[in-house]
Amino acid sequence: MTSSPQEEPITIVPDFLKETLKKFPTREAYGEWDQQTNSWRSVTWSEFAEELLKWRKALQASNIKPGDRAAVLLPNSIDSALADQAILGNGCVPVPLHAVDTPASSAYIINNSEASILFVPKTLRWNAMVSACDSFPNLKLVVVVKEDTLEHAENSPVPIVTLKDWLKAGEKETLTKPKISPGDLACVVYTSGTTGNPKGVMLTHRNIVSNVQGCGQVIDINHNDVYLSFLPFSHTFERTVTYYLAICTGAKVTFSRGVLKLAEDLQQVKPTIFISVPRVYEQFHSKFLAKIAEQGSMKKALAEHAIDVGWRRFCRENNLAVPSSSMSWLDNVFWPAVGKKFVAALKQVFGGRVRLAIAGGAALNNSLGRFFCALELPLRQGYGLTETSPVVSVAVVGNNNPVTVGNPLPNVQVRIDDAGELQIKAPSVMKGYWKLPEATKEVFTEDGWFKTGDLASISETHGRIRINGRLKEIIVTSTGEKIPPTDLELAIQSDPLFEQVLCVGEGRPFITALAVVNENEWVKFAASLNVDPEDPNSLTRRDVRLTAIRRLKKSASNFPQYGVPRNVSLMREHWTIDNGLLTVTMKLRRKKILERFHDRVEELYQTPQNK
Repeated sequence: MTSSPQEEPITIVPDFLKETLKKFPTREAYGEWDQQTNSWRSVTWSEFAEELLKWRKALQASNIKPGDRAAVLLPNSIDSALADQAILGNGCVPVPLHAVDTPASSAYIINNSEASILFVPKTLRWNAMVSACDSFPNLKLVVVVKEDTLEHAENSPVPIVTLKDWLKAGEKETLTKPKISPGDLACVVYTSGTTGNPKGVMLTHRNIVSNVQGCGQVIDINHNDVYLSFLPFSHTFERTVTYYLAICTGAKVTFSRGVLKLAEDLQQVKPTIFISVPRVYEQFHSKFLAKIAEQGSMKKALAEHAIDVGWRRFCRENNLAVPSSSMSWLDNVFWPAVGKKFVAALKQVFGGRVRLAIAGGAALNNSLGRFFCALELPLRQGYGLTETSPVVSVAVVGNNNPVTVGNPLPNVQVRIDDAGELQIKAPSVMKGYWKLPEATKEVFTEDGWFKTGDLASISETHGRIRINGRLKEIIVTSTGEKIPPTDLELAIQSDPLFEQVLCVGEGRPFITALAVVNENEWVKFAASLNVDPEDPNSLTRRDVRLTAIRRLKKSASNFPQYGVPRNVSLMREHWTIDNGLLTVTMKLRRKKILERFHDRVEELYQTPQNK
């Protein structure tokens, strides 16, 4: 049989757009909020391709050559997609910058990657980088995308131009088709890192194409689907599973106005696919349950029973052990009459049409996965690293256990070494770290497997991977006991009072914890003890601390006694990206937190504990 044009093999990232343009030229490709009309606007695949041609001509006219790096510091938008596709289409290498990163970090990445051109939304973002770094030796041009004038660019050390003028300069350019090979770089993505400067991860076209195709075999996405995108493109999870997979399948991506507008955007866009980090699911979970609680104890009891019933149903459908219950004989009556009402209410939170939800980028709290799966929001946990493009595994329909990160993609091999570390071999594994050959060598075994640094186990029966913590983050107490902090922290966070938790104990006689309280839960907790929630001294009162410890111990009751924190320090100020205590992918900067709260940690081991 002769292959049709649509069936031509895809070997480089620009092929995704090329093939989708053939199949769905008039279907909507992207949507975003238009500030001028105060409404949503969309573009079709053919309209996007027409605009893309202008960007590619302008890039060539700027003397940005194949292989050159191009830094992109833009919020998710049609313009950011155009920038990425233009860079790739001309054989150049995108370097996505984190929109919430510090100016100094962005400047470091621009210089370390030797970027030739930079795209920024506004002049002020560029000025902040100039203030943080006085030299950009390789940068030829800065393109300001969201401004028509350059009123604040008088002292720029690099030529700067508006998008409008930049596109105009390329209008008469004759576009040259570059030669792009599967082994060429398709991006350099800098890992956020919990300590030190970020490392540039070199991903090739082969890496990304293989990962998108592997995802496509187990994640059912088609051209009728609609994504709502809000995780930054600098996050490889969003970059692959939303952005590139949507281009591959012809699905539409609508860009959210941001986290503050996310709930409203969900109602207006009504996506069928929702991709997020666990932190966002946690927030929706908390708000949903708080709203239920406001409706009285009867409603709360019905919701709790609905979750129990729904979980039993989910377990049967996914070959999991079904919890026993003397009331299970009523499940088939209760579920359609009552349970389905809670299912409808939860789905409405996400716009009413979500048929697939995926969590990735960080560990998912077990109780959170149980909640969503029980109420038929099909939450599937995935796992990966920037170095693996990034997806290694994802839960599949009919074999989904929320305490695991699912099964390896069809084109990914996994193994566990003698130390319990998960290792990967796949065409999606990175080429290496940018300009760091020794660091690259350190993360590969002698026989070529990538060392993830994660402790894991693999189910012999179902092939599901379970992550048991980070190899380097395991806490070893002075008595020699070993405790995986991430699992312990997630268990503690199953109590809504504790919103963020970091467990301490390396080289210490026992485990303690730093915990940021949820504001609403703190008010209720303080009221139950008859203390003023606004008084800073309330957090350190003995009765408050002892009651908090009892709740904390209850949440961690499944851990060995030596692994349960004996003391806790409560605080109200959240750990955020802005205050430097979270990475841009929302992971704890453990070293920074311990440095910031050094005195609190010391106090935890001086104050008498409730043993």
